[in-house]
Amino acid sequence: MPNIQLAKNLRYLRKKYRLNQQEMEEILNLSRQAYSNYERCERTPDLDTLVRLSLFYNICIDDLILKDLSAASPDADDPPEPDDNPFYDGIKESAASYYTYAECKETDNSIYLTNKELEFISSFRSLSEDNKRLITGFLNNSKQ
Repeated sequence: MPNIQLAKNLRYLRKKYRLNQQEMEEILNLSRQAYSNYERCERTPDLDTLVRLSLFYNICIDDLILKDLSAASPDADDPPEPDDNPFYDGIKESAASYYTYAECKETDNSIYLTNKELEFISSFRSLSEDNKRLITGFLNNSKQ
């Protein structure tokens, strides 16, 4: 069952930080309409997304889900100062540059890839086996 208070808080916080929904989708690495669905109370974010939202806005998950954040802040229209949220720049920068999620079937390890990393992997896959061995050898030698 969707959480109406969460939806209201997401909309309030996004506007407080002067972001649009597309920027939030990029920051949180979500599909095109996922964030919009959260704000319209048509879907509820999973736990991972709730954690990223709470870190991004520097609030606890309980407050994000349960409190009326717009009522708690008398200066709701004032933009936040960057120093007020130490997570803001770091999360926005790193999350905005990572778009693709990859998971290793053999080890169950997972990682987010930048577009450049994804392009590299795609290019690598199209190489001949000899060229793959050459690049793999180069990368292994560069670690030493």
